[in-house]
Amino acid sequence: MACTLSRRKRELNLSQPSDSLSYRDAGVDIDAGDRLVENIKPFAKRTMRPEVLGNLGGFGALVEISKKYKEPVLVSGTDGVGTKLKLAVESGRHDDIGIDLVAMCANDLLVQGAEPLFFLDYYVCESLDVDVAERVIAGIARGCEIAGCALIGGETAEHPSAFPPGEYDLAGFCVGMVERTGLISGADIAPGDAVIGLASSGPHANGYSLIRRLLRETGTQLEQDFDGKSTFADALLCPTVIYVRPVLQLLARHAVRGMAHITGGGLVENIPRVLPDSAQAQIDLSSWKQPGIFRWLQDAGGLDERELYRTFNCGVGYVLIVADEDAQAVIEELGAAGLDAWHMGVMGARREGDPPIILSGE
Repeated sequence: MACTLSRRKRELNLSQPSDSLSYRDAGVDIDAGDRLVENIKPFAKRTMRPEVLGNLGGFGALVEISKKYKEPVLVSGTDGVGTKLKLAVESGRHDDIGIDLVAMCANDLLVQGAEPLFFLDYYVCESLDVDVAERVIAGIARGCEIAGCALIGGETAEHPSAFPPGEYDLAGFCVGMVERTGLISGADIAPGDAVIGLASSGPHANGYSLIRRLLRETGTQLEQDFDGKSTFADALLCPTVIYVRPVLQLLARHAVRGMAHITGGGLVENIPRVLPDSAQAQIDLSSWKQPGIFRWLQDAGGLDERELYRTFNCGVGYVLIVADEDAQAVIEELGAAGLDAWHMGVMGARREGDPPIILSGE
């Protein structure tokens, strides 16, 4: 045939004619995206694990299953950081919000005993600011380093006219692995077990729609003094604690019967998620002192106790349920690993019609 591909082949001129419409004219800067990918490669490289095959930038990321697992079970999770992003943008504090993103996903995987293996992020904005995006993704990489998982890829997208200028959104996806025999389901929780609390660093990444409303209604500015030592921005934008490494080390030495990540829904809704029908969590609210930011939120909004404890973590970011005889050793080991841990309650028997959790003692 006369019209073959080889005969029609021509050299493509990649230079842009001055009068030609471009993707950049429509609001998407491919060159900026390429610069961002190059800039974040060193951050991602620091998070690599031996199971990861290939380099950042491919169409798909490759991860092999570690030979250390005999009966591996994959555990996956996805999450975002909600409207805490609004405060990060408003204050210009973009460096730590990526840690929150990793924490929301990795801590959820940990609840079932899983070791986070790899993480992917989704960053979407109105117009790409390479400096801001680099700071955010560097924070994601730091979170991955803390959690011990590899940042193996993600997506950066520009959606012109879809966001207010300067704003962006984040989502994360994490995959972990656990030995089938090491899965933690909560099924073994029994009356008499001890409930151990692990301290949060603040509201973490939950309740921020209410927090932002209270800031507006009280006229409180983020850089306003909070307690003589820190500002409201310091108290509200402190990144979520990533509990992964210390708890995984603990699981290698102690039998943990159940765990809960205290996120949206607070203590009231998250602890019951891991309880069998026969067990009731009896939480002593006097066993810890709430960080001052939670009392400010309660007073500013006139929140009753139940609303406070079902919206915020109130100083408890993670919960473990262990046999009573193991409780003190668990608390001491977590403390040695740098986590503030304490005995915050006990498991009681639950009869039909009983609530799964009781808060008392404050």
